[in-house]
Amino acid sequence: MVVLAHVTKKTEIYENEPYRLNVEQCAEICLTDVVNGLQDSQIAGLTHKYGLNNLGDDHTISYLRILAHQVFNAMVLVLIISMVIAFCIRDWISAGVIGFVVFVNVFVGFIQEIKAEKTMGSLRSLSSPSATVVRSGKTSTINAEELVPGDIVKISVGDTIPADLRLIQGVNIETDEALLTGESLPVAKNPEKTYTNQEPIPVGDRLNIAYSSSVVTKGRATGIVVATGLHQEIGKIADSLKSSDEAIIVKPSPEISTIKAVAKTSLNIIQNVLGTNVGTPLQRKLSWMAILLFFVAVIFAIVVMASHKMDVNRSVAIYAICVALSMIPSSLVVVLTITMAVGADVMVSKNVIVRKLDSLEALGGIDDICSDKTGTLTLGKMIVKKVWVSTVGTYMVDDCNEVYDPTAGKVVFYPASPKSIDELEHRPKFTNEVQYPEIFKKWITVATLANVASVHNNDGKWGAQGDATEIAICVFTKRLGYDRTEFIESQKLKHLHEFPFDSSIKRMSSVYVSEKKTKVYSKGAVERILERCESWYGPGSNKEELIPLTANDKSFIEENMNSLSKEGLRVLAFAERIIDASEYLEDRDSVESGLTFLGLVGIYDPPRPETKESVRLCHNAGINVHMLTGDMLGTARAIAKEVGILPSNLSHYSQEVNDSMCMTATQFDKLSDKEIDMLPVLPLVIARCAPQTKVRMIEALHRRGKFCAMTGDGVNDSPSLKKADVGIAMGLNGSDVAKDAADLVLTDDNFASILHAIEEGRRMSSNIQKFVLQLLAENVAQALYLLVGLAFIDSDGYSVFPLSPVEVLWIIVVTSCFPAMGLGQEQASDDILDLPPNKTIFSKELVLDMFVYGAWMALCCIVIFVSVVYGLGDGNLGESCNTSSVGCNLVFRGRSAAFSGFTWCALLLAWECVHVRYSFFNMRPESKTQWYVSLARDLWENQFLLWSIVLASVSVFPVIYIPVINNKVFLHGSIGREWGIAIAFTVLFLIGCEGWKWAKRVYFRRKNPKFCDDNESKDPFVEFYSDGKSANIY
Repeated sequence: MVVLAHVTKKTEIYENEPYRLNVEQCAEICLTDVVNGLQDSQIAGLTHKYGLNNLGDDHTISYLRILAHQVFNAMVLVLIISMVIAFCIRDWISAGVIGFVVFVNVFVGFIQEIKAEKTMGSLRSLSSPSATVVRSGKTSTINAEELVPGDIVKISVGDTIPADLRLIQGVNIETDEALLTGESLPVAKNPEKTYTNQEPIPVGDRLNIAYSSSVVTKGRATGIVVATGLHQEIGKIADSLKSSDEAIIVKPSPEISTIKAVAKTSLNIIQNVLGTNVGTPLQRKLSWMAILLFFVAVIFAIVVMASHKMDVNRSVAIYAICVALSMIPSSLVVVLTITMAVGADVMVSKNVIVRKLDSLEALGGIDDICSDKTGTLTLGKMIVKKVWVSTVGTYMVDDCNEVYDPTAGKVVFYPASPKSIDELEHRPKFTNEVQYPEIFKKWITVATLANVASVHNNDGKWGAQGDATEIAICVFTKRLGYDRTEFIESQKLKHLHEFPFDSSIKRMSSVYVSEKKTKVYSKGAVERILERCESWYGPGSNKEELIPLTANDKSFIEENMNSLSKEGLRVLAFAERIIDASEYLEDRDSVESGLTFLGLVGIYDPPRPETKESVRLCHNAGINVHMLTGDMLGTARAIAKEVGILPSNLSHYSQEVNDSMCMTATQFDKLSDKEIDMLPVLPLVIARCAPQTKVRMIEALHRRGKFCAMTGDGVNDSPSLKKADVGIAMGLNGSDVAKDAADLVLTDDNFASILHAIEEGRRMSSNIQKFVLQLLAENVAQALYLLVGLAFIDSDGYSVFPLSPVEVLWIIVVTSCFPAMGLGQEQASDDILDLPPNKTIFSKELVLDMFVYGAWMALCCIVIFVSVVYGLGDGNLGESCNTSSVGCNLVFRGRSAAFSGFTWCALLLAWECVHVRYSFFNMRPESKTQWYVSLARDLWENQFLLWSIVLASVSVFPVIYIPVINNKVFLHGSIGREWGIAIAFTVLFLIGCEGWKWAKRVYFRRKNPKFCDDNESKDPFVEFYSDGKSANIY
């Protein structure tokens, strides 16, 4: 009655949650007949009403929009302004260099964004090209786009399901929904199932629905189309991937007036154009920095003109433009882009393909990883973990992660049932002295013969064919010498009959005859085998006497099943029976009755060997790991404990924290955003995840100020991959849709590769800080230097700039660009994964260093200029030395000396930026080698930086001595003894930098003394202990 009341409220079938309706109700709402289907006369009207069954019109990529997006951001706009200014002062070389910088940045971003726009095309490729449909009582094949709600569709093995279907009837129907739900195994469907309660049912648990784009792996079925286009589950995902302007456009509401909405929308559009509210944290900060520096440059230009009482001639204008240009880091963007591109190449060797370059920088700030389980944390294949034979005890496969290799690992034994082991206070020690009594041999005989999988060795490489569960059992039996083919030959068995696995009864059986007797060997779901059993050998007696199987015995067996299930194992039961040779073998119900129960097997998808260590390193690096999986809660919890995502001992935490750590998607989705924000800790494990669950988890992390990465392989993961700060797709088993929606793609589907990517991201983030410091400190130095230069007044009453515009740009764009690229290639420090995530490029220390180094460099170079002009010379500043060379010999020599000093100081600063605190001469204080040996090794390790500094240092000589270039282009002249002054103050600059670093080391040593061992593992949940003790995480 509840369902019927619900149905009457909504007229569209997809609005009524069709999995809650029976077949008759679905047919009634769709105005269809379950036998004859829709009438041909209905099709045109329904097509007009619902549209074609596709994921939207063909998506045309707007190249103009993408180009505009690349051009209209603050940093590029400032660079374009710089280029225009350079053209205005007829500095063709500088203008060309800046133009090249703009072109490289726009071109690389343009190509990357075009690739990202192809996501919708990949989704369309999943759609089924045709469908078998019943209309007006006739069966025909039509284009899947022509389907409408109410159509009766037939599906069979191998078909891609063309639309969401409410199944009417089916025979052994199973579908592979991995791309949609993440479920690793095919799902057995049940058309008779109806969900009448109002509890939320996850997509993967709706057994009466066959979903569009999933594949039929077994059986056949007929169903009513209940959703098409964007209303089907795959369509909802496609719709969520479409670009939306909701974040930009603010609509009027009762809380927001029209004026306020217009104001906020206008502000959002301006910020979006300038790039201050989109992109990674670094991109936003660079955009704000560009805007700030632009205004500072304008102010400095006004200061220059004001110092001349606004009497602006060409000389003053050039000086003002020169000061303004000194504040703009023209080479920063190209250095950043090239550094990212080089980093992307490095990532390939670490099994990571970078789709979006800016994601590399974002990796350095990751403090939460949301990972799928199957194939990422685990191998994605099944192995036998435990076997229980009732009268003997429990066998366990230890130290084995080679799925198909029966020689890998070892079998150990403990003489007790899983239930008894579970009740022990401490984990028992399994022995290598394994017993194989007669009852065990009976069990392994059933395991060998009730199996159709095969394991083979080709040239030393093990492989297998068959169902994953049966392969796992086959590998185990072969491990103990029970090869099915050899066993049949040695025992002279003959295969009489086989009952294949049937999803409706969840068991399979094989019948073999020997010279003496005929036996049936059965395996299947525990409850389905037990209901066919009448006897067993009893618990723990190691006897061979059959006794009746009572209700209490079945409860005992089920308790052992539950003990194995709690460990995340998929449990199957085994049984046998001797039958009369004359018995009718076609009667399955009769043959599979009166069985004797023998034992249980626990199978699971094991963690990758490197996963546990990777999770531990993540915790050491201040990164929390969350498992978001489509698997069952028990399986997910067990794997999470095994790899260290969950603490192995939860008794140290309050019940509230325990409840929050592990949830199902249904529990999590029931909570409002406010309730989620009030949880003491966000879930570390969420089982039975739907696409929206993963998106809500990411939103919850964002509300807590977290920067998160999300892994995924299926279509269902695409919305969360886009929502995450860094989306990571699987390359081996991932769908094209997931890869297109992601920022990174793992070529080996391995969680450990994520850690390698984060390590590389932190290296790049650290290196970005280094060259940002180097470049901005030079900007500060040049700006201060030129502002102080306003005090040098020539005979005409105008300021003489101590560096010409070409010298300024030469130092910023040419001299410093390549050393900055070299800094971007610095190797990661040994302790980079022991440090917390780095979300802030512009730290307080960096800003302070920038001004200290900049001021010190400016002071040293000012003293060089003053020493040459007023010390070695008579102080004559000539006339019009900003534009000509007549009578400016002294000024030109001062500029040459200052230019040389400035160049060398800037290059030495690059080396000083390799480590922000350690001395340039002792960058490895823990090293036991002599300082000069260690220094030589460090310099040689980064040869790009070494040779860029050496060559740039030498470049000052030709630009000072080559005629025309020196006095016509650079506006400086040849020098002699002035070299001594330039070299002396360059050395003084180096001494000052070393002194500043020494002062910082003293300060931080006093402020942050180290009381703890750096190698000690860090517990990310220590704040939640309820008893003040440390829980054992690993």
